[in-house]
Amino acid sequence: MSPGLKLYLDCIVFIFGAVVGSFLNVCVHRMPRGRSIVRPPSHCPKCKEPIQWFDNIPILSYVILRGRCRNCAVRISPRYALVELVTGLFFLAVWLKFTGWLIPIFWLFIAGLLVATFIDFEHYIIPDEITLGGCVAGLVLATAFPPLVGETVWYLGLVWSFVGLLVGGLSVWAIVEVGKLAFGRRKVPLELGTVVTIADKQLTVQDEVVKWEELFMRDSDRIRFRAATLTFADKTLADVDVRVSETHLYLGEEQFELTTVGPIRATTDLLILPQEAMGFGDVKLMAGIGAFLGWKPALFTLMVSSLLGSVVGLGLIILRLREMRGRIPYGPYIAAAAVLWVFYGRELVDWYMRLLIKE
Repeated sequence: MSPGLKLYLDCIVFIFGAVVGSFLNVCVHRMPRGRSIVRPPSHCPKCKEPIQWFDNIPILSYVILRGRCRNCAVRISPRYALVELVTGLFFLAVWLKFTGWLIPIFWLFIAGLLVATFIDFEHYIIPDEITLGGCVAGLVLATAFPPLVGETVWYLGLVWSFVGLLVGGLSVWAIVEVGKLAFGRRKVPLELGTVVTIADKQLTVQDEVVKWEELFMRDSDRIRFRAATLTFADKTLADVDVRVSETHLYLGEEQFELTTVGPIRATTDLLILPQEAMGFGDVKLMAGIGAFLGWKPALFTLMVSSLLGSVVGLGLIILRLREMRGRIPYGPYIAAAAVLWVFYGRELVDWYMRLLIKE
């Protein structure tokens, strides 16, 4: 192949990746909001004006419009251009490194990880469409193309893909369970008489608002406190132990559905909040990675993501960009470690094993 033709094809691949990145932006914005990724067509979230094709050219349109809507001039998040650029670069990197069916498979794999990463950064969730869909896609692709998991016949591809799914998912699930035992509750001391309000699926303490999805990861999670005063519906109580689940208010043996009691107002000096080491979205994401890559890459991803998360989290705390108990999404580190395996995993493992042999 001539250098000119190679450069032309490389540019086409980058542009194709950027176009895919434009679609991934739609997924990142709409999936966590439960909206269709097909309808309606792209439009400004503020003025609702449809985006014309000439304003929807990946990267270039963002630069020309200086990050603003042509119609209402509202600022557009730089995340849109970033996702398009990163997707284009990753698609090009896969094109340059791999051959055959691995190219479209890894394009699909990395696209899913990018959507999971940016949704997790913004919403602290990873949609089932990405995680469970990744599990199914990994099983199907490993069966149709066994070399994806290092095999040559379809049934072994399916078997080792399923083993990877189990190893990936169960390893993170075990960490979640251990973390629940060690760090499952967080005590929040308050000044005597602090007002706590529960309404519209959120907890308000003075000026701080915590949404339900940040508190409840499983059915057994509870907000607990002893209320000096408690008011809800037509009831006013004093000195009572309170437990609140995602759907109910518990007072001793009595329980009330939150949808029927209206706003709950209490005064207390201590809140006990549920918290997770990781969410179950991370469990399902790792299971999907195991289904795509196999059990050894899943373990590599687990170890490297733990290292990345620890280093970055500690750095953010030292720089005072996060509190010690502040919430940090783990999905992006899982995704980064999985991509690292795709490009350099085997080389890194071989290098590490040589170091151990020398020692």
